Amino acid sequence: MITRLRLRLRETSLDEVVGHGDWETQNMVWRNGRQVHVVHDWDSLTARPEAALAGAAAATFASRDQPCLAPLESSERFLETYQLRAGRRFADEEIEIAWAAGLWLAAHNARMELLYDKPPLILTTLQEESARRLLRANA
Repeated sequence: MITRLRLRLRETSLDEVVGHGDWETQNMVWRNGRQVHVVHDWDSLTARPEAALAGAAAATFASRDQPCLAPLESSERFLETYQLRAGRRFADEEIEIAWAAGLWLAAHNARMELLYDKPPLILTTLQEESARRLLRANA
């Protein structure tokens, strides 16, 4: 799976933007439980295609104390809402890159679960959803 994702992410010609690469809930302070007030952990600043940043966020936005993989349907809604708020639809390649980046991050976080003997939150979800996510990533 990692090799397929690496190839998919490397073959893109999408322009890179500078953005935050770790949109997990613990890296944000919320106002009234619904609005982001502050984003911290800016050592996660990175240059990636916009779709990759959005895809990584769509995969992990539901994380709290321990990273988790948002359910597939929630990731789909996240990406739809992102495009709506951005005022433009992603091209097919951007959608694929978004799914590939989210799955890449999930695989990394699953590895961390194993290394640090954490409950297998992501690993379990990956076992159930990786085939469908790979298909969306065209990887």
